[in-house]
Amino acid sequence: MLRPVCSLPLAIALSIGWGFPLHAETVNWPLETPPAGVNPAIYPVPRNDWMVRFTDNLKQAQGGNIDLLFQGDSITHGWKSLGAAVWKERYENRKAASFGISSDRTQNVLWRMQHGELDGISPKLLVLMIGTNNLSDSAPQIAEGITAIVREVQKRSPQTHILLLGIFPRGASSTDGLRVKIAEINKLIEPLGREPSVTYLDIGAKFLSPDGTLSKEIMPDLLHPSLAGYRIWADAIQPVVDQYCR
Repeated sequence: MLRPVCSLPLAIALSIGWGFPLHAETVNWPLETPPAGVNPAIYPVPRNDWMVRFTDNLKQAQGGNIDLLFQGDSITHGWKSLGAAVWKERYENRKAASFGISSDRTQNVLWRMQHGELDGISPKLLVLMIGTNNLSDSAPQIAEGITAIVREVQKRSPQTHILLLGIFPRGASSTDGLRVKIAEINKLIEPLGREPSVTYLDIGAKFLSPDGTLSKEIMPDLLHPSLAGYRIWADAIQPVVDQYCR
């Protein structure tokens, strides 16, 4: 079933063959809902509130020259704000890009990849962390959505190595319901790391205190990293980045 048509702002010229106009305007876009019985986490859909950000990503992809690509939601998007100082230190000279978009779920990332974000580029390493916004779905559904993104990268950019990260912890304590569900999801996606083109890392424990609590110094809202949190992230993945982005 189709949802009501929404107006999506286009602020940047698109040159990937969709035939969109070369000036800012709105485009009527029918947003679909998954057919009955279909896992929503694997059903690619856009969002009507991120076309400007999405077209920024496309413009950067069209420029090519991306060796290291971060993909995900607001936590990844935060590299350009809260994590900017760490980004400048670690990745500014590594031909790196962050395509994360706030509030994205697996189905939104899947749609973006199917509509140009991997066209014309073949990153040496793609860092994927996604799924926290899908937590209203079941753990198996979310794991299937994450797997679908991995498969999309493998299909569209077979030379790219994927660094798949477990979903980061959220909530104050180890007994938080969302934290427990995240652990279940991470256990389901861990086997993807046995594939030659995938490295799986669960770095969640590095954000936690010894008693398993999540400090607001590391994640002030118990979800999004602070600058210190982004430094922990960068330190944890540095060996893999060095291995694949020499």
